[in-house]
Amino acid sequence: MTGEPTTSTAAGLAGWKLIGGAAGAAGLASLVVMLMTQPRSAREWTVALITTVLGSVCGGAALVQYLGLQSWTHSYTGAVALIGVCFACGLPAWAVTRWCFTWMARREGKDIGQVLSDVRRDIAGG
Repeated sequence: MTGEPTTSTAAGLAGWKLIGGAAGAAGLASLVVMLMTQPRSAREWTVALITTVLGSVCGGAALVQYLGLQSWTHSYTGAVALIGVCFACGLPAWAVTRWCFTWMARREGKDIGQVLSDVRRDIAGG
């Protein structure tokens, strides 16, 4: 039986399923986030989708790497748990992005010195 090198082995098949699961987790995280904090415009919807998907995929991968959870891919249950990790990583991505853009929008029209002064004051808690 011949086929693509990546899909002709059990490991390749598991890898494709995991990628599909991660994409599904990212999509679900995006849906949850956008239902909880509805975007105010089409531009904001696009930003919400991109940041949530990237938060799920990249943040999930970083967390798996940091925690050393790669061995979980050897079982179906472990792979499903990793998809949950990816889902959870996407949830805060949109909120953090929205907070950052709201903070920046309030400073529109200020020069870099004024913005840096605001950053210092906000970090210091003043």
